[in-house]
Amino acid sequence: MGSSSPAPARSAEIRSDRPRATRAQDGVMALVSLWLISGLVLDAWAHSNRPGLETFFTPWHAVFYSGFAATAGWVAWLVWRQRRAGRRGWAAVPLGYGPTVLALVVFGLSGVADMVWHTVFGIEESIDILFSPSHLGLAVAMGVIVTTPVRSIWHDPAPDTLARLWPALLGIGLAVAEIMVFLEYGNALLMRANWIVTGLSSTENNSAATLAVRMLVTNAALLLPLLFVARRWGLPPGAATLCTVPVLVLSGAETGGRNMSTLLSVLVAAMGADVLARALRPEAGRPRAFWAFAAAVPLFTWSLYLGVASAAVGRLPEIPELWTGAPIVASAVGLLLGALMLPGASLDQTAGSGCGAAVSDASARS
Repeated sequence: MGSSSPAPARSAEIRSDRPRATRAQDGVMALVSLWLISGLVLDAWAHSNRPGLETFFTPWHAVFYSGFAATAGWVAWLVWRQRRAGRRGWAAVPLGYGPTVLALVVFGLSGVADMVWHTVFGIEESIDILFSPSHLGLAVAMGVIVTTPVRSIWHDPAPDTLARLWPALLGIGLAVAEIMVFLEYGNALLMRANWIVTGLSSTENNSAATLAVRMLVTNAALLLPLLFVARRWGLPPGAATLCTVPVLVLSGAETGGRNMSTLLSVLVAAMGADVLARALRPEAGRPRAFWAFAAAVPLFTWSLYLGVASAAVGRLPEIPELWTGAPIVASAVGLLLGALMLPGASLDQTAGSGCGAAVSDASARS
């Protein structure tokens, strides 16, 4: 009697245990997500550079929806493998892939709604494309789909190298790119060098205010993913660059490559962020290093952004308060975001003690 009682508990534990995707399977998920977002990038390019679109059935929509079919097919195959292994129902869905299953359903329904919407109301050709309900449904679903590797690798205790973490980093980068499609009106990476210099040379027509807002929106979009990764896993070499490249590709596609100096400046800034991450080692157990990283990356990024634009045009913006102060504002916002992302430690706790004591204290509290 006594020996048989634990058996039901063990059986229940086995039945309720969810499988975990392998790193290779997460890698494939990241690559089919790249296919999906590539279709979105092509569609964004078409709407920005091919006026007069009047049909839903286009080559770029074919890439987009075939990318969806590839992601759906891959997730279905993973679940089918687990069903063959004897798992049933939700227990056959790998950890982190549950929200993806639901998102794929939402995406399919939104895709049908998008086709009906275009048939009834026509093809959007301006900012209205970013507020179409069917497009917003697709956007939410895509965000969940492309971040599948993030949720899967979340359960990995120590993916501390780029080789182990790249599916999650690529997923994060694709999510940022997708978000910036729908925040096109706040994307400072779309600006050409002469627009940047001209925008900070006058306070008329709200040109400076518009550029400042774009810089702050883009600053948050580029920095928050890095802070998220640093807090959860630490930033292995190359992580910042990998997270940033997708949004650079998107921003280049939307402008037809006419903002190349801007894109190159941010690419160099991302590489610089990798150098800063290696020097500072921003992690959850090192709050001062984390906050310093959060402040330093925006200062470097937007100083380079304005410096390269000025060099490309051949002159500085005419209002010195604007071009000197804008990177400082971005840095202050970065520090605020860093404090919000890692609020559990204070300067009083870290001051007067070594880094080892701070790490030990943070580990003890967690």
